[in-house]
Amino acid sequence: MAASGMTTRNRAAPLGDDTEDNLITRRFRGDMEAEHMSYPWYALRVRSRHEKIVAAHLRAKNHEWFLPLYRCRHRWSDRIKEIEAPFFPGYVFCRLNLLNRLPILMIPGVVMIVGRGGTPVPVDEAEIALLQAALKSGVPAEPWPFLQIGQRVRIENGALCGLEGLLLDFRGHHRLVLSITVLKRSVAVQVDKAWVRPVPAQHQPCMGPVTTPPSCWQLTA
Repeated sequence: MAASGMTTRNRAAPLGDDTEDNLITRRFRGDMEAEHMSYPWYALRVRSRHEKIVAAHLRAKNHEWFLPLYRCRHRWSDRIKEIEAPFFPGYVFCRLNLLNRLPILMIPGVVMIVGRGGTPVPVDEAEIALLQAALKSGVPAEPWPFLQIGQRVRIENGALCGLEGLLLDFRGHHRLVLSITVLKRSVAVQVDKAWVRPVPAQHQPCMGPVTTPPSCWQLTA
């Protein structure tokens, strides 16, 4: 699926009229842009289907925002239409100063700033940069279940379809760790990450810590 990213930054006044007022305006907006870019990224929780509305308000308020989108086909009762949908429904990213968060929270559709225990937590700058670079590259992308190394997953494609185990990253390759509990032994099978899906938490048995496989496992990968 084709991916696209909606993002904007504060822009200076149009060129062409270098009156003193316009020069002052451009300098002011340029200073404001530099100030906004020094703030961390945060994820705004927004009401369902309000992502683009919130993004438009952020743009009008000269905030830097990021709404990653991808093109997909949506089926209605009488037709199928290609639309742009958010990669993260219900969220819009924005750089903001927490000391001046009220104007952001007053935007129609904004529910809260994502955080822990009532305290907003910034999004990793590198993660935003990587996502923006990936979308800019034009490489096909689509939403995918979040997988953590050590998370229990199920293979849904290929000859091993139906097997469950722990996802392990070893020397740049993904492996599915299959364990025989009573023997306290495991086997690691190299898999394509696209084959696996996370197992719901309520279906996961109690598991011990994930250990790094011995180097001899490379011979069977």
